[in-house]
Amino acid sequence: MPRPLVVGNGKLLINFDDRLHMRDLFYPYVGELNHVGGHFCKLGIWVQGRFSWLDEEGWVRKLGYRNESLVTDVTARHEQLGLTLCIADGVHQRDPIYLKQVRVRNHFAETREVRLFFHHDFSLNETEVGDTAVYDPLLHTVYHYKRSVYIMMNGRTAEDGMFQYSVGIKRFNYAEGTWRDAEDGLLEGNTIAQGSVDSTVSFRLVLEPLEEQTLYYWMCVGDTYPAVKELNQYVLDSGADRLLARVDVYWRRWVNKEERSFADLPPEVVRLYKQSLLIIQTQIDQHGAILAANDSDILQYNRDHYSYMWPRDGALVACAMARAGYSGTVAPFFRFCRDALTDDGYLLHKYNPDGSVGSSWHPYVRDGEHQLPIQEDETALVLHALWEMYRCGKQIEFCQRLYPSLVRPAARFLLSHLHPEWQLPLPSYDLWEERRGIFTFTSAAVYAGLKAAARFAQLFGDDHRFQRYDEGAERVRSAMLQHLYDPDLGRFLRGVYVRPDGKLEKDETVESSLFGLFALGVLPADDPRVVSTMEAVKHRLRVDTPVGGIARYQGDPYFRKAHDTARVPGNPWIICTLWVADWEIEKARSLEELGEARERLAWVVRHAMESGVLSEQLDPYTGEPVSVAPLTWSHATFVATVLRYVDKATEIRQREER
Repeated sequence: MPRPLVVGNGKLLINFDDRLHMRDLFYPYVGELNHVGGHFCKLGIWVQGRFSWLDEEGWVRKLGYRNESLVTDVTARHEQLGLTLCIADGVHQRDPIYLKQVRVRNHFAETREVRLFFHHDFSLNETEVGDTAVYDPLLHTVYHYKRSVYIMMNGRTAEDGMFQYSVGIKRFNYAEGTWRDAEDGLLEGNTIAQGSVDSTVSFRLVLEPLEEQTLYYWMCVGDTYPAVKELNQYVLDSGADRLLARVDVYWRRWVNKEERSFADLPPEVVRLYKQSLLIIQTQIDQHGAILAANDSDILQYNRDHYSYMWPRDGALVACAMARAGYSGTVAPFFRFCRDALTDDGYLLHKYNPDGSVGSSWHPYVRDGEHQLPIQEDETALVLHALWEMYRCGKQIEFCQRLYPSLVRPAARFLLSHLHPEWQLPLPSYDLWEERRGIFTFTSAAVYAGLKAAARFAQLFGDDHRFQRYDEGAERVRSAMLQHLYDPDLGRFLRGVYVRPDGKLEKDETVESSLFGLFALGVLPADDPRVVSTMEAVKHRLRVDTPVGGIARYQGDPYFRKAHDTARVPGNPWIICTLWVADWEIEKARSLEELGEARERLAWVVRHAMESGVLSEQLDPYTGEPVSVAPLTWSHATFVATVLRYVDKATEIRQREER
């Protein structure tokens, strides 16, 4: 199930599903560890002898965010209960504190007592073994702990603090959990439990006819009891209402720190642009990892997840954020990559948020021969992204520090990993991690990486290396034109494979990643070879259903929803649709010619979730999200395409005015 609501600050990330369950709580790294994953924490309400959890039928839920903010704006209305809850969630911009405001509105013309119940189903450090839940009588809080993870819950109404509490055993020896205890409106007050445990706390309001009252609830997360005790006191001293208001203000200031014109783009595109910046920020760990996605429901498909830092995804996200004016936000990513770089100068498949190597399916041995288990575009794109960050922010001191430790070792590897005869990159896995060969996208990335290294060498007066890197890049470019462009087809190949006899076997599959030809600077967007290639992408990967969009490649099997490959070559992907828009923007020579790209941006807006979250791909028939959501790459590509559109529209207007 996608995560339509995400809130975080680079230390603490919390995700909610569409039934308002808290489904993921990541700490101390974004994406690692998940102290809820696989289960959920939920909110319930008791009024006049009736009880309902907010995930039950009868509730009409509307999910969103406050405008230009990372504070949620959620309503849940129940006609039979005569209640509306207006909910705002946020994570403190600096500290690991989750804050929740619940405004309860009484629709009946009578005085009623209302009790709200917050249920906590944690599995600290991703296992329930050895957890403890305890009521603290001195602080009048409940907290869970195990080793270096403590989560303390508290709250306040206008009149009082916590009303009742209970801790107990869950999913063991026939015990369901304290959520069952809540359903009669009373909690038994058990004070401690260990092992597989949960807890529930409640708050009491007395609402006059048609009255509305507010309560605040919070979680403080830390590595020791004194740490969470101090954070809890900070909330009490500051006031949860004022803290949440400050969170709201901070994110409004953050997302608007760059003054920018958006040309003729409609307000809904601008709104999603800003929301995308905010959502991307939640997926970036303070230590530098840019996570692909943190939707733990993907576990049910292959017992693994997307909570990894793929250098490719991270590099392209960093490019978009740097172009948007957020170089400081993504600068730690490059230090992360520097530290992860192998002694030979390449990056591996993917990494955990703490910097350790992530899981992989790329083998070291294939057909009895040793191979590097890498996707070479990942190493190359990091160099390309670093140059983009320098170009946008001119952070010369930062880049100078990375020149000997990241740029030069990686560039040396890229040069050493060229085929001596063809001057193309040696075989590696493609950007989709599915096949091994020599691919147009990978080659374009290597070209861009070497060009970036050359520019850095020139910037720092390293003339010898500048010449070496630049000449290497040009050799790759020439080899691409010779071996990866097929004059008979009139377009570029997806790639080639080295056969046992040493000959090259063509892969004629039309693939969206061929956008890299112009996006990474190999050829201009209006070069006839690029035009013919992108026309093939645009028309042969078009999803011919009312949903529309562009597929990854012909016959894409990943989460396939259709078998009519003539009409549906694969599920439509957000990023692939935007890559076609990028090409349409680049080749446009008039404002009228930007029309198709503007419509593709509008298409993305239409297929965002109600909250504005973007998924990886869509069901080609229903338009429902498929795979993970939010996907950081989808939001970053939307940001990048909007910026590309604005730049081109500005350029055209200025030319017309002259």
